[in-house]
This record gives sequence, C-alpha cells and structure tokens, in this order.
Amino acid sequence: MTVFRIGEAAELLGVSADTVRRWVDAGRLPATRDAHGHRVLDGVDLAGFVRAAAAAPEEHTELSSARNRLRGIVTAVRKDTVMAQVDIQAGPFRVVSLMSREAVDDLDLRVGSVAVAVIKSTTVVVERPAPQPARGRPGG
Repeated sequence: MTVFRIGEAAELLGVSADTVRRWVDAGRLPATRDAHGHRVLDGVDLAGFVRAAAAAPEEHTELSSARNRLRGIVTAVRKDTVMAQVDIQAGPFRVVSLMSREAVDDLDLRVGSVAVAVIKSTTVVVERPAPQPARGRPGG
C-alpha cells in the first residue's frame, strides 16, 4: 500500500500542505497516523479524492473528447508575424502551446490571464520515479 505524508500529497496536488490539512480536518480526505504519529494518506484514497474533484462540473460548457484540462495562469506570450508561443503555469506544471498569432489575439491571451490548456494526444508517456532508498534517522 502506498501512503503519502501531507507534504507529499500537497506537492502532488499542487496545493499547500495547509490546504491538505484543512481537507483532512474537514473530513473531505481520510488520513491515518503512521508509527511516528504523522498523518498519512492512503494512495487509493488520494486517487479517489482527485478523481472526484476532476469529475466536478467545470467552467466550460462545450462538449469535447479531450479529457486533460489544466487550468492555470499565462506566464509568457511570444508572438511573431504568424505564430505564437504561450506558456501556462498550471499548479506545478508548465505547459507550452504553439499556435497561430491570430488565435492568441482572438483569445486575448496576455501575461496574467487565466487560461485552460486542453490536451488530447495519441501519445502520452507515463513515468514513475525510481524508488528512493530509505534514509536512516540521525540518533535513532
């Protein structure tokens, strides 16, 4: 069973540890205590929480086959005469989109604007971090 400490869950979700603690305290996210008394979240419970949050009604009203939507803030817009590059910071993730300058102008995309990156891809590479060796505690 995979378990996450509050800080690890916060990093995965792109929120603060205090936000995760509030969700736990409010009963929205179940947590238990490990052998050291730290609150931990079961990976299956955390996945269910994220799935339920993702299934909540979103702001868009269009129907789409794309399932990957990352809401964020525009951090850079670079335009030339025909093409543009738009950078969006969505939580801890930087998303870069290349599009026509006309599309950027039509959407009025500017640094500081809220935007949603909608991603549909036939190729998505999934990686898993290598297991880290257990670290011993000093003096214990």
